[in-house]
Amino acid sequence: MDPVSVALLSALAGGVAGEVGRQTWTALGALVRRPFGRGGGNTPSVSSGEPELTSLATDPGDQGRAQALSTALAVRAAVDEDFRAGLAAWQEQAALVRTGDGAVTNLVSGGTQNGPVLQGKDFTNLTFNAAPVPPPASGGAGATRDGSADSTR
Repeated sequence: MDPVSVALLSALAGGVAGEVGRQTWTALGALVRRPFGRGGGNTPSVSSGEPELTSLATDPGDQGRAQALSTALAVRAAVDEDFRAGLAAWQEQAALVRTGDGAVTNLVSGGTQNGPVLQGKDFTNLTFNAAPVPPPASGGAGATRDGSADSTR
């Protein structure tokens, strides 16, 4: 079983994807709060995931908290067959949630672009030292009031 994406957990805890995202987050909470699977009463000494879920809900942007929840879910899935089946079903549902994780749409429009144009995802701490945009050609012989060439000659 693949671990639950840290980015997905953070996004869901932060309330992205509207109502569907909220329902998916609520479903994860219900799954985590279920008692450990059927057995001889031997509850494993691993986290249920509930403390990590609550911690991430208080600070959705904290990647460390999201990683802790992902790890807790993976460990519990490894020792609890019922939880593993429930988590697999939850992950299928969560895959339908559009959080922007991994999706990139680049659009450049509106005429001439003067300067760098980057296409990609999640750029941070960028600095550009581009030359200033040249002013439009002004007046002069053969030019109209708006600066375009006079083609009536």
